[in-house]
Amino acid sequence: MTALLNLADVPKVHASDLYLPMRLLIARGQGLALLKGLTEAEIRDLEHELWAKFEGPADGRLALALRFRALLDVFAARRLKELMLERGFKVVSAAIAEAAVQRLNIRFGFSAQKLLMAIEAATRHPRPVMAEISLQAAA
Repeated sequence: MTALLNLADVPKVHASDLYLPMRLLIARGQGLALLKGLTEAEIRDLEHELWAKFEGPADGRLALALRFRALLDVFAARRLKELMLERGFKVVSAAIAEAAVQRLNIRFGFSAQKLLMAIEAATRHPRPVMAEISLQAAA
């Protein structure tokens, strides 16, 4: 049976499923793949392993692979790499959570600006308001 998938609007996936490719990369010693990128051969190897380990339906596997490829493409942007270096690995977690649900068109990919804004909001450091108040009161 052939799975039909609308490439203009790839179905959403569970964020927990989208962590699978990242866990596979970490197990291979390629945990910095979002920063460094992957060659086409490395992506195909990852997809082959993903196909073997993901237990969901075929269209779910395909959506998962397409979303992870698009996430790799977005991380090629300088701004996302800088954000990751500035804020650490919580950027990866926020990126995966957003990539699982944001609209994805295979031809155009994710909206890099929307993804960046969502990641920035999710990883923004809260300002220590109470600490500032107590320091001003002590002065």
